[in-house]
Amino acid sequence: MTTAQFDANQTRDFVGALWDAQIVPQLVDYIKIPNKSPMFDPDWVQNGHMDRAVAQLEAWAKAQPVAGMLVDVVRLEGRTPLIFLDIPAANGGRNDDCVLLYGHLDKQPEMTGWDDGKGPWEPVLEGDRLYGRGGADDGYAIFGSLAALMALQAQGVAHARCVVLIEACEESGSYDLPYYVDHLAARIGRPSLVVCLDSGCGNYEQLWCTTSLRGMAGGNLTVEVLSEGVHSGDASGIVPSSFRVARDLLSRIEDEDSGRILVEGLHVDIPAERRAQAAKVAEVLGTEVYDKFPFLPGMIPMHADLTELVLNRTWRPALSITGMDGVPPLASAGNVLRPYTALKLSLRLPPTLDGKTGGALLTEVLLKDPPYGAKVSLKLEKASTGWNAPAMASWLSEAVERSSQEFFGKPAMYMGEGGTIPFMGMLGEKFPGAQFMITGVLGPHSNAHGPNEFLHIPMGKAVTACVARVIADHNAASLRGETMGVSAAAVNSFADTPGGCC
Repeated sequence: MTTAQFDANQTRDFVGALWDAQIVPQLVDYIKIPNKSPMFDPDWVQNGHMDRAVAQLEAWAKAQPVAGMLVDVVRLEGRTPLIFLDIPAANGGRNDDCVLLYGHLDKQPEMTGWDDGKGPWEPVLEGDRLYGRGGADDGYAIFGSLAALMALQAQGVAHARCVVLIEACEESGSYDLPYYVDHLAARIGRPSLVVCLDSGCGNYEQLWCTTSLRGMAGGNLTVEVLSEGVHSGDASGIVPSSFRVARDLLSRIEDEDSGRILVEGLHVDIPAERRAQAAKVAEVLGTEVYDKFPFLPGMIPMHADLTELVLNRTWRPALSITGMDGVPPLASAGNVLRPYTALKLSLRLPPTLDGKTGGALLTEVLLKDPPYGAKVSLKLEKASTGWNAPAMASWLSEAVERSSQEFFGKPAMYMGEGGTIPFMGMLGEKFPGAQFMITGVLGPHSNAHGPNEFLHIPMGKAVTACVARVIADHNAASLRGETMGVSAAAVNSFADTPGGCC
């Protein structure tokens, strides 16, 4: 069989037309569905929003003219559903090799602060931006994955067998995903390339590949001092404030002046290669390293050195307080010394630090010798290990660079990300010989998880085209015997792997 050569112009035209005619309208409908992840919607089964989203994506996939494609919604009892696509090799590609493409369809909660006329479930198209929750994180993944393969098939370009996994639990830590990967192990096979479309980009002008992801330890810290609230004038000076006790405990973890994490066991040695990549990112992005955040006038970032800011965001531990309970809103706050304060802790961990170790250290430091004998508890919800990419094979680095030059006209860039994608660590363990292309469309001001989240449509198109090029080059490398397979002995169960959250 004579296989056609990859044509960048044809790919660009095909992908662009499919995005305009089908993908953007589909994402508009998808954004309208409040399919929040189970952590944020405990009644997700009864509410039915997740099933609506699954049904929409399933219907679109089944309607696509991909020869031999199997579209299956897999449902393990008591778990969120998973969409499984199996696309056979085409145009002389290899069926005994495999590319795995990953994304998720669950969403973060609403969050306040959306601009007038916008909202999490109200899709708004302004120029190149599609506003609304979940379009970029990560509803576009199934569309982008299939569009890349369809672009290859439309040209007669060969590709190996591909498997697409779209989970519905990522924003809750992917705690269901290991069970599905074990359940589907025989159907998945042993991928030599993993493509993840759930990451970020430093700008919208070139292809960005993620080299590392931080882990996460987080949960609810509760400090109790009274069985009920009492008059603050009567009790203050005698009864210690639960907020002050909580503040004291947090000072064991974090330097309140610099934000540096004080527990040395939560730090790791940063590899020299990652330091060099961070310096390159700082050079290319300049002040966009921090300009992308909506700082208030007069606010400055935590460090003057741009490289240090990149490393802070990607390789150093950092603590955020993302929620609070036991505190009434200002309008109804009386003169009461409150009985308790509860804080939601989000501690980002370096990529190579074991998540269980990080969670254990956090627990030990916070619970030891509570001030005044206060009742202190920590309900650890997440203890997720991060991920550090394996060395990139020459065929993949060449394919990534070629794709960025073809569809952006600029070289590819590599950087770590501050968030967590639990699936990457899981797959790194299960398929230690696989190569990884982790990329995405979450760039400056796209504000994933926050108000005014948007998808940059030209970036979505270009990333889709880049994925098509890389999959084509993967098959060529596979035929040359250059892709890295994994032994059957490496494929084992990891259903007990702890989850995390992005």
